[in-house]
Amino acid sequence: MRCVLFTGKGGGGTTTVAAASATLAAQRGHRTLLVSFNPVGELGATLDHPVAGEPVELEPGLFGQQVDLQDSFERRLDAVRPLLDAAWTHADLDPIETEELAGLTGVGETLALLELRDQLTSGRYDLVVVDAGPAADALRLLAFPETLSWYCRRLLPPDGRFVRWVRPSLARSARLAARVGHLAEPVYDVLTRLRATAAELREVLTDPARTSVRLVLTPETASVAVTRRVFTALSLHGLPVDALVANRVIGPSGGDVWRAGWAASHREQLGEIEAAFAPLPVLRAAYRGGEPVGLEELAAFGAAAYGSLDPAGVLGARAGADSEAPLVERTEEGYSLSFGVPFADRGEVDLARLGDELVVTVGPHRRLLPLPAALRRCDVRAAWLRDNRLVVSFVPDPDQWVRA
Repeated sequence: MRCVLFTGKGGGGTTTVAAASATLAAQRGHRTLLVSFNPVGELGATLDHPVAGEPVELEPGLFGQQVDLQDSFERRLDAVRPLLDAAWTHADLDPIETEELAGLTGVGETLALLELRDQLTSGRYDLVVVDAGPAADALRLLAFPETLSWYCRRLLPPDGRFVRWVRPSLARSARLAARVGHLAEPVYDVLTRLRATAAELREVLTDPARTSVRLVLTPETASVAVTRRVFTALSLHGLPVDALVANRVIGPSGGDVWRAGWAASHREQLGEIEAAFAPLPVLRAAYRGGEPVGLEELAAFGAAAYGSLDPAGVLGARAGADSEAPLVERTEEGYSLSFGVPFADRGEVDLARLGDELVVTVGPHRRLLPLPAALRRCDVRAAWLRDNRLVVSFVPDPDQWVRA
């Protein structure tokens, strides 16, 4: 089972490239699901075929799905509603309505990831292609499993803030303690399952053998700048990128001055893109006279971009493995921890220690990184950028290490 996610600057043709990749993969023998979480719902228009909240067969081996997050929320809430209703009744509290829960921050990302998890584990497909939408939405979605795990760690043992909150104490009345106690079991059960799901999804999304992110861009200055930023953020979160797709590339044929000027500009931009992201492959999709709509047009579009490459395969990996897990090494002073942050500038990198976690900020993007056991007993000494990697130096804390 493989999962390939497409994202890029809004308006760059991400949906078209995702649909073309899925159509081509299906025609080359992979049982493929194309799924979109974009609430605008433009996938059906691109396919020229209606799609719904459940997978619809578009042609032999190709299925399409436009996820309806509201429907998914109501369906999943129905499974736990009896348990929650009983808890509200025993606690003598007014139940929280569906509309109130649906508006909570993070609910949309959680539902989208649960839908993705269900399709990846269903065993019905060889490949799941995801139209992850514009870069900002995709980054929130892909980084959310780690964020969710962090919150669950804070609430569940060993940190146990939730346990401490529901535990009766002398400061609480017996009636309040009883009311809270009836809510403890269902809430604890939900948190435990969310934590396990987040860990499972995080493992899948960061495994380059199972998941690839492909960045769609146009050969223009603004699009390239956004792509570099997105690539930095994906690397910060350990998410593997295996290729870029340059869309709407204008070739030299045609002869008129206007076209020749754009062709020269695109040729220059493509050279810079290939040099900056090497050795990742940069696929090229030529600017077409008409919009590729429908399965036949999408298959031709995909074949022109991929050539002999397999859309379901791992197309490439960046030198230095920027998407790998953080690397811990022994040094003369103690230890070093490093991970890839390509294209990051020194002035936009910030670092802080928060208990047993390292808070890494690169521009507007932040990652809460749990420290390995050995580094929890160390102090941060220094940090620097080297070869597109952030290196953090740790020295043992004498008060926490056992003396020989």
